[in-house]
Amino acid sequence: MLGIQEQTVGQIAASSLAAVKVFERLGIDYCCGGNRPLAEVCQEKGLDPSALQGELESAMSAASADAEDWSAAPLRELIAHILKTHHEYLKRELGPLGARLDKVYRVYNEKYGPTLTGLPEVYDGLRAELEMHMHKEEMILFPSIGSYEAAAQSGSPLPRTPFGSIANPIRMMEAEHDSAGTALTEIRKITADFAIPDYACVTFRSLMAGLQELERDLHLHIHLENNILFPRAIALEATGR
Repeated sequence: MLGIQEQTVGQIAASSLAAVKVFERLGIDYCCGGNRPLAEVCQEKGLDPSALQGELESAMSAASADAEDWSAAPLRELIAHILKTHHEYLKRELGPLGARLDKVYRVYNEKYGPTLTGLPEVYDGLRAELEMHMHKEEMILFPSIGSYEAAAQSGSPLPRTPFGSIANPIRMMEAEHDSAGTALTEIRKITADFAIPDYACVTFRSLMAGLQELERDLHLHIHLENNILFPRAIALEATGR
């Protein structure tokens, strides 16, 4: 098997979504210009081949599974984890993933006829809802949960909130989670479970990989909130009133 520096950019990108993210960040064309060796691209862009190889290998080998047990951790630690792991992931990936979708949708509909019909609308709706959802959590719900925990730890009365019981915004967040789940199901349906045609280019393949990664991340993200953070916050409020 060829080493990374002997492979073409397209070969590397096709083998790993993590490599695609590195290339996108550095502005390296892995699609139309993907038939060029990595070493040649590094020379053209003034990049250190050894440093880029190390970054690619690190990104490609990094484990993404979350094995932490959050059922007993402080709520503020769990919130920090959700923000760092899942909110930051969405903020980082939703834009580039949407750009890949726009490119694939435009090119493949022109070249092959109707392709991924309805996917841009579903994706754009999901993205808009997630961005607003995260804003509400970061500005309202999460700070309130943190203040509840701080008060309980100091033996102080729970602070008053503008929304009454914390169960009220939680119900709204859970409803939005349900909406996101519906969108993920629709994305699976439109893509036929992320199927990749034989004639698909690297961008198409990375789009399907990105959508699948989005689904995996959102499933874990929603699990941490619906099944751990929210019930614990409601229980904390009940014991502190």
